[in-house]
Amino acid sequence: NKTLSTAAATASEAPKPPSKPDVEFMQGMIMHHNQAVEMTELLKTRTHDPAIRELGNKIDVSQTDEMRWMKQWLTERGLPTSMDSMAGMDMSGMDAKEKEEHMKMMAMSMPAMPGMLTPAQMDELRKASGTKFDHLFLTGMIQHHTGALQMVKELFANPGAGQDPQLFDFANDVDNTQQAEIDIMRHMLKERE
Repeated sequence: NKTLSTAAATASEAPKPPSKPDVEFMQGMIMHHNQAVEMTELLKTRTHDPAIRELGNKIDVSQTDEMRWMKQWLTERGLPTSMDSMAGMDMSGMDAKEKEEHMKMMAMSMPAMPGMLTPAQMDELRKASGTKFDHLFLTGMIQHHTGALQMVKELFANPGAGQDPQLFDFANDVDNTQQAEIDIMRHMLKERE
């Protein structure tokens, strides 16, 4: 039967749905990139160092583009673009204040993503300026990028994860780009000691 064999061939060529670690990686990396973009926004008013501003602009542009791409990748597969940390929890009986308090408690009890700056670190960065800001920005972004490298490593450590060709290429690009930027930032820190 020619129709059956054509349908079978098409089915075997259909892309395999992404694994749970693939989806969690993409959703988590969107959140992770969002904080990096938030950090680069501070450069406009907190530093006078043109080299740091230029680096921050490159990070901002690349990570904003990558967030757009990751959201599109998830949307094309019918998947949510953000993590649902509250999946399976019924909060229908709670008012807005109770929900907000519950969310805060959940956030405090959940482990942070690798490399993410803590609320205290972000507050310190927001309050700093000049050379103190420059130091905090560079050390914070190194921490942040190191976390992204850890996320890539964890993705590929999962059997069957990272098999989608686009995801595989993206994760490798993240690894290569952020390692190169870490090297640049370490050099910048040494120059400013």
